[in-house]
Amino acid sequence: MKLKKYLTLTRAGIIEALQFRLSFLVMVIGNLLYLIVVYFLWKAIYASAGTDVVNGMSFTDTLIYLVLATALFNFMEMYTVWEIGRNIQSGKIVLDLLKPMEYRKYLFWSYSGSFVTQFFLTFLPTFIAVAIVTHGAIPLGVNLIYFVLSVVMAVSINYSIDFLVGTICLYTESIWGINIMKQVIVLLLSGATIPIAFFPEPLKTIVHYLPFQSIYNAPLSLLLDGNPATETVLSTLGTQLIWCIIMMVISKLFWKFSLRQITVNGG
Repeated sequence: MKLKKYLTLTRAGIIEALQFRLSFLVMVIGNLLYLIVVYFLWKAIYASAGTDVVNGMSFTDTLIYLVLATALFNFMEMYTVWEIGRNIQSGKIVLDLLKPMEYRKYLFWSYSGSFVTQFFLTFLPTFIAVAIVTHGAIPLGVNLIYFVLSVVMAVSINYSIDFLVGTICLYTESIWGINIMKQVIVLLLSGATIPIAFFPEPLKTIVHYLPFQSIYNAPLSLLLDGNPATETVLSTLGTQLIWCIIMMVISKLFWKFSLRQITVNGG
């Protein structure tokens, strides 16, 4: 019965996402322009390096990594911070809290429909196109199963971070600055902007102890490794699972504590 309730929200989210076709077109054009810039930037970097492999990654590996990282970002981005911030500013948050479903779950399942649409409209076509253009450079085997499991946990970690940052809006009532800061930190330290393999050693070590690398770097590393060692798989998925639990607990506790600070504009 509970699952049916959640799937109803998913269905509503899919219908809503399909209504805004123009925004999808604008997003696709924006991503294409970004990927063109990324292509020529890294082509210049490898040309100046004078070698085909830099930090263990070839130009093709780097390009595949960054293209799929962009596709994953579009697939996983939920704009939770914006939603929470707007609801706080408008006072709608009070009505949401009165719903019979826990607010954290309600928000997640409300956006779950966008996961489905973005997967079929952006990530899957991008994945297929990259596989064709690179003539099978993406290995297709058991690594796909590891990749799917890793993405599921990455979605959970990403959502918990978003919800945690969104909760800060209860104190600041500000959205734009907080969200931009969050995006810059997550995209940089997760390896979505620059592969972690290119980080200097001290920063690379620090990043591996943070949850951000579990969002993009972990699933992409498993995907691009055609035959990952069992130890690597268990270490990567195990680390993600630990961060799933930690971030979920922290975001829930912080939300519960922060509700005491809630104020509604206008009374």
